[in-house]
Amino acid sequence: MKGFFVTGTDTGIGKTYFTLACISALQQAGYKTLAMKPVASGAEWIDGQLRNEDALLIQQTLNHAVDYDLINPYAFAAPVSPHIAAQQAGVEIDLQHIKTCYQQFSESAEFVIVEGVGGWLAPLTDQLTVADMAATLALPVVLVVGIRLGCLNHAMLTAQAIRQTGLSLSGWVANVLQPAPTSEQIDYLSQSLGMSPLARLAWGEHSVVDYHRLIKLTA
Repeated sequence: MKGFFVTGTDTGIGKTYFTLACISALQQAGYKTLAMKPVASGAEWIDGQLRNEDALLIQQTLNHAVDYDLINPYAFAAPVSPHIAAQQAGVEIDLQHIKTCYQQFSESAEFVIVEGVGGWLAPLTDQLTVADMAATLALPVVLVVGIRLGCLNHAMLTAQAIRQTGLSLSGWVANVLQPAPTSEQIDYLSQSLGMSPLARLAWGEHSVVDYHRLIKLTA
C-alpha cells in the first residue's frame, strides 16, 4: 500500500481539487484508490447526518462504495477552525481513531490519499495540529501552494515546518488562483524546494495529474 498526505499553505487553497485529480488519475491507471478527509468544519445536515461538501466529493469520486464516516470521521457544522468547531460540538478529536480509519482503508487499497484541513499548523485541539495528524499517519507530504501574491513566503514557511516535523516533503502542487504572471513564482519555488511541481492546476479547468509521478512519491 502506498499513499500520501495532502496539505496546503492555507484553507481554500485547492487541497480537495488536487485530491480529486489524484483519485481520478490513479483509478484510471487501474489502482484501487481510497481517500479520506479526517476532519472537516463546515458541514450541513443531510438525512440527519452532518456531511461536508469536500468529503462528499471524495466519496462520489471513488469507484468503490465507502462508508462516509470512514472518509470523514469528524464533521462539524460551524465553518470555523477545527478546534473551535470541535469545542462547540463538545467533541474531542482523537488521532488514534483517525489512524484506525486510515488502517481500515490501507488494508483494502493500493493507494490511500489523506487530505488535511486548513494549513499545516491548523489547530485540531488546544494541543494538537494538522502536523500531529500527519505525523501519526507517517505519510509522505504533498504541499498545495496557491499561486498568488504572498505565496512564496507561505510556501517556504510551510515547507520548513513540514521538514521540522520530521516528515518528508515529497512533492508540491502549483494551483494558480489569480490571472497574473506566475511563471517566476513557480520557478522560484521549484528551485527553493528542490523539485518541480507535481502538477499545475487552475480553478475552473479540468486538471490531469500524471499518476507515474504520484507512484514515485512513495517509491
